[in-house]
Amino acid sequence: MARKLDEQAEHARLEAMREYERRLADVDMICGIDEAGRGPLAGPVVAAACILPRDLDIWYLNDSKKVSEKRREELYLIIREKAIAWGVGIVDQTVIDEINILQATYMAMRTAISQLDCVPGMLLNDAVTIPGVDVPQLPIVHGDAKSVSIAAASILAKVTRDHIMLEYDRQYPGYGFAKHKGYGTADHIAAIRTLGPCAIHRRTFIKNFI
Repeated sequence: MARKLDEQAEHARLEAMREYERRLADVDMICGIDEAGRGPLAGPVVAAACILPRDLDIWYLNDSKKVSEKRREELYLIIREKAIAWGVGIVDQTVIDEINILQATYMAMRTAISQLDCVPGMLLNDAVTIPGVDVPQLPIVHGDAKSVSIAAASILAKVTRDHIMLEYDRQYPGYGFAKHKGYGTADHIAAIRTLGPCAIHRRTFIKNFI
C-alpha cells in the first residue's frame, strides 16, 4: 500500500510539472532548454536541449539541483534513452572570457538546439530568451522545477558538465575540481591563491583572487 501511495504521489508531482506542456497541447515537439555552469570560476558553460514524449513518466525527474548525484546519473541515462531528441552545447572558458558568460550561455544553447535531429515547435527556457533563434520561445522563471522538459535538459547539462570537470580534476590535480566542479568555494579560492590559475580558469572571474 505504501509503495502504491508513493507512486501515486510521484505521478501527481510529475503531472504538476507538465503544466506548461499541457498549455501547449497543440504544439508538436516541445523542447526544454537549460544550462549548467554559469557561476563557476573554472571550466565551460554547458547547455542542453531535450524533447520528451508527452506522456512519459520518468520517476524522480526534477531540477538537477534538487536531485542527488547518484540519481542524476541514473536520470541522465534514462533521458538519453527515452527522449525523442536531445542535444548538448559546450562553450569553454576562453570564449567565456572573450564574450562574457551571458553571451557564452546563449551560444551553448543555440549549439544544443542545432544538435537536435528534429525541429522543435516551441522552446521552454529556464528564465531566458535566446537571441538568434527562429523557434518560438517561452521563458519560465525557475522552469527547471516547473517543467519536465526543462528539468530533463537541466539533468543532461549538469551531468555532462560534471563529467567534464571530473576529467579536468585528473588533468589539473590540486584544485579539487572533482569536489566543487569549479565553483568558488573557500577551498577552491585557496587553491588558486596557492597554485595560481590553471588553463581552465576563467580569467574574468578570478581577477579578484590573483
